[in-house]
Amino acid sequence: MKYRAILFEQLKSLPFFEKGAVQQLSEQHGLKSTTVDSYISQTLKRKEIFALRKGLYVSADFYNQHKGDISYSFYLANVLRKPSYVSSWTALQFYNLTTEVIHTTISVTTKTTRDYKTRVGDFSYQSMKKVLFTEFTLEKRKFDYFIASPAKALFDLLYLRTRQFDGIRFEQVDGYVEDLRIDLDEMDAQELQKFYSMVKRYLNDE
Repeated sequence: MKYRAILFEQLKSLPFFEKGAVQQLSEQHGLKSTTVDSYISQTLKRKEIFALRKGLYVSADFYNQHKGDISYSFYLANVLRKPSYVSSWTALQFYNLTTEVIHTTISVTTKTTRDYKTRVGDFSYQSMKKVLFTEFTLEKRKFDYFIASPAKALFDLLYLRTRQFDGIRFEQVDGYVEDLRIDLDEMDAQELQKFYSMVKRYLNDE
């Protein structure tokens, strides 16, 4: 058991770690891969680490220290499925553009749509065409993360809710936004113009 304690003591200060890191450290003690699997299983049962997905973990100590930091949640969302950026309802809530209370961290990815329910939160990933995987920035916080601009977050939400603007005309867009209870008056004028430009460009390209 002392080896298990040594292994995870060295990893608990990291914002996340992969199984490969455990294996790498274990090799220094001459441990077999089957032993490493056992140690990981034991540590999960003891709730000393949490699984984000198979082979990807966070220590309970690190998570409990930082769980109140939104930048850590967004950072983990980026790590869990790559490439991805935080968008849709989650980003709009972050920008105070909606009164909807969103408990799942919603992101956009070029990979297939997938949801993860974990001990550190729920994460949802919506698939987006590569050509539309744009208009996001790297926010430099305590934990860095990629997030959509307000305009792109709204575009992504509408794109996904209307099944890629299926059958939607440009003059109907404001009605759809109103139905979603998005406060456009609170959006920066330049961002709002960007949103309309994105929609118009997409509809004209279709």
